[in-house]
Amino acid sequence: MTISKSSTGKILTLILITSFLSCTTKTEPAEHSPEKSLADLKVYDGLEVTLFASEPMMTNPTNIDIDARGRVWVCEAYNYRSSLNPGNPVKKEGDRLLILEDTDGDGKADEQKVFYQGTDINAALGVCVLGNKVIVSCSPNVYIFTDENGDDVPDKKEILFKGIKGEQHDHGMHSFYFGHDGRLYFSMGNAGQCMLSADGDTIIDVHGRKVVTNGKPFREGMVIRMNPDGTNVEVVAHNFRNNYESTLDPFGTIWQSDNDDDGNKGTRINYVMEFGNYGFRDEMTGAGWRTRRTNWEKEIPLRHWHLNDPGVVPNLLQTGSGSPSGMTMNEGTLLPDIFYGQIIHAEPGHNVVRSYVVENDGAGYKASIVNILEGQNDQWFRPIDVSFAPDGSLFVADWYDPGVGGHQVGDQERGRIYRIAPQRKYKVKPLSINAAEEATQALLNPNTATRYLAWTTLASLGKEAEKELKNIWTSSNKRHRAQSLWLLARLENGDSYIDQAIQDNDADIRITGLRVARELGKNVLPLIKSLINDPSPQVRREVAIALRGNSSKGAAELWTTLALQYDGNDRWYLEALGISAWGNDDLYFDTWKKKVGQEWNKSPNTDIVWRIRSRATLPLMAELISSSDDKSMLRYYRSFDFHPEREKQQILVQLAINTKGEKSMYALRHMDPSQIKMTASLKGKLNEVLKDYENKIEYVELVNSFNLKDKAPNLLALGLNFPDSTSGKEAIQTLMKWNRFDLFEKVLSSSSKEDQRALIKTIQPIMYDQKIVTMMETVVLDSTQDLGIRKAAVHTFGGHGESEGRLLTLAKENKIPENLQDAARDVFQHIWRKDMREEAAKYIKLPSSKDGTTLPDVAVLESKNGSAEHGKEIFKAQCNTCHRVNGEGTDFGPGLSEIGDKLSKQAMYRAILYPDQGISFGYEGYSLKLKDGSEAFGMISSETESEVEVKYINNKQIVNKADIISREQISNSLMPANLQAGLSEQDLVDLVEYLISLKGSNNL
Repeated sequence: MTISKSSTGKILTLILITSFLSCTTKTEPAEHSPEKSLADLKVYDGLEVTLFASEPMMTNPTNIDIDARGRVWVCEAYNYRSSLNPGNPVKKEGDRLLILEDTDGDGKADEQKVFYQGTDINAALGVCVLGNKVIVSCSPNVYIFTDENGDDVPDKKEILFKGIKGEQHDHGMHSFYFGHDGRLYFSMGNAGQCMLSADGDTIIDVHGRKVVTNGKPFREGMVIRMNPDGTNVEVVAHNFRNNYESTLDPFGTIWQSDNDDDGNKGTRINYVMEFGNYGFRDEMTGAGWRTRRTNWEKEIPLRHWHLNDPGVVPNLLQTGSGSPSGMTMNEGTLLPDIFYGQIIHAEPGHNVVRSYVVENDGAGYKASIVNILEGQNDQWFRPIDVSFAPDGSLFVADWYDPGVGGHQVGDQERGRIYRIAPQRKYKVKPLSINAAEEATQALLNPNTATRYLAWTTLASLGKEAEKELKNIWTSSNKRHRAQSLWLLARLENGDSYIDQAIQDNDADIRITGLRVARELGKNVLPLIKSLINDPSPQVRREVAIALRGNSSKGAAELWTTLALQYDGNDRWYLEALGISAWGNDDLYFDTWKKKVGQEWNKSPNTDIVWRIRSRATLPLMAELISSSDDKSMLRYYRSFDFHPEREKQQILVQLAINTKGEKSMYALRHMDPSQIKMTASLKGKLNEVLKDYENKIEYVELVNSFNLKDKAPNLLALGLNFPDSTSGKEAIQTLMKWNRFDLFEKVLSSSSKEDQRALIKTIQPIMYDQKIVTMMETVVLDSTQDLGIRKAAVHTFGGHGESEGRLLTLAKENKIPENLQDAARDVFQHIWRKDMREEAAKYIKLPSSKDGTTLPDVAVLESKNGSAEHGKEIFKAQCNTCHRVNGEGTDFGPGLSEIGDKLSKQAMYRAILYPDQGISFGYEGYSLKLKDGSEAFGMISSETESEVEVKYINNKQIVNKADIISREQISNSLMPANLQAGLSEQDLVDLVEYLISLKGSNNL
């Protein structure tokens, strides 16, 4: 596409703003003004944070880059998720790519240019400035804009890649990063799925693999690299969730952030090992982390990444909850020494910009967190990206919003860019790189756009640049030495520099030398041989990776030498060995096995048996299972899942028949019944195990796996008897899979309310099935059914798009009775989709605050932090007339002294907003009609053979049983359902913050 000069008036706007920093919009609350937000920020000692730009100059930044002139390029996403948030305003002209410049050096932007605006870059997630070319990442496309004459107006717009999924989705295509090796690196989140050329062809990487996440071989998010011209695309690693952005150090080591399924405290930082699988999905089946598997991790944050599975690379650091975003590497010296050569990362979920101080740890790394910039009280501070300027100062893009994640935008009018440096003055010297000396100095600049210009200049100078580059190569700074090596190795005598690197005293330089040789297509076998016994496990890790794909006997011998150096404790090293053996597992393992002989079953050799996917490991793992304890056997059974060979089935059959207890049960669980013959002895063992595991989840799994449909009545009984258990729920799901809806209907039409409640409990997870939805709708609308049963049926509609949509339809058609509307409110209040929730509010009044505004959904409320001290004041004013905390208050409702140990934030909001939905046992309300026509109302606090004591707050009434005509339990809670109506949204947040703090002896 060519953009004509006649269209520049529409494309380019030039606004000179000299005092915008003091301006705020007319409706902007003071607490969210740029000045107030800036004052709230805490910066690392010795540094100063200043406001570089804010609204109205720009809003909603998603990504930034800084060019060699020190100008900040901003992806502005005003139209983020506009199609799914119809209530939000839209810029019909599309989103903008801005250039912000500080022309007078005072550290504040005073000039803004619109480089490009259009709907085709709505909610772009990445900008990368490379000379006169600008790469913009905006699923479904990656664009290259070219400014041929330097007037800050693009003359060409070309598509580099297209067909990428995840449009208007933060799990799509992310920003590009220029590496020290001259290649471009980028991350594509798990919504991206595939990548096509501009001509519409599926991209095939340098190893002949389609860049498609269909499990053949890639899954989920990917890290990819390529030449700047788009050639030699290579998938470096895969199976991430939303790997937001990649960065690179001078040694060629790749780093990135990744986030968990929200709420599981499993967000992570990765060292990206080449060819690595990072475990978001089951490598073989694609199953999610919640799908039960043998030997899964006890802690959900670890389970989330399949870390116990053979073939999964460990995480560098797990950072708990969060929404990890932009990342870069600090190659400058302007910031304090602790940050030199370290990862810098934006974490909007925790309102912080961090550094990860990395140390070597075996063949991998470990890291500690050092905060650079923190939002102390303003939870709207959402640092989304970071980038270094040519002077070494750090720029931070602040999305600035009340929430983050969940595809929602709470504020479209604000956005900030901050600058962090020891001093306020911001001056960038004009760049001159015509001579080799100037270009070599620019190569060491912390700004990637500057390094790109220097790198391309030096590469074009060739031999002329050798002298200057050699001066760096012989210096004492190993990071600078590595930067020069990537270029020196490209010279005619480049092999000599590679040889020097391989023999260097520093392990990082030896690693760089091997990586350079591989990138340039050198014969690496001689280098491998010289490094095969290197004292550094990290060097040997790289040697193992360099061996991958070599099917010679000599390579197998070298691999064996590496494997014999495995210490039994270094998972990084073990995974490198597995990556190395890929495709040659049988050859490599057989060579190793001959070398270790009868010692194969001794530690650490058993780890090699567990990890390598050779057919020869199958009978060995069976031996290890037979001789191991019940705990140790689990890892070997799990390893069977990664062997597709049919012959493993007979090995499992023999294990089942010849072992007892758990060992026999696990053998049956890991079989594929379609590939085995059901002999009498195997059938007998199966029946024996089923009897031993009756009512347990293993029973359900085996009945399901072996398709034992005659066990349907047993499964129904299991579901009804244990409705809160996993075994009960999955028993009912199996019946649904078998289309045994007749069994469900029989229960719902029975007279047993207990069975009906139990069935409804177990049905909620399968409300994606239309037959189940219809069944529950029938219960909801049946006025002859028990009210509690109908309320429970309403709650099953929450959590699945289809069922939530059906409940909304019922609300539109005014079919939800008044006595069920509270239950429906609870469902709609927990719907995360803003559009559906707002639509529901038209038909069923949702909870509102004291100013009459509808409260946000519970997911948004629970993401907020409040003041526990202020919450305590609210509690004393509103709640202690019914509840006691640490001896203070009224002993009417449940005591709350340790409620923070019992309820999560979500449960706390539900208890306040919908008290009728979870009445504590013993606190039910009753209405007693008496012979004299009066009524006793309240909670039954005591009952004897002759008297009933009824209590309501501070009032107590003793009633003779002989005077009672009727006794009826009321369906509503004695706690008022509109408590929040007397509170502002912030009051409610503060109250919950206080209640959460009530934990044991830690009460306020």
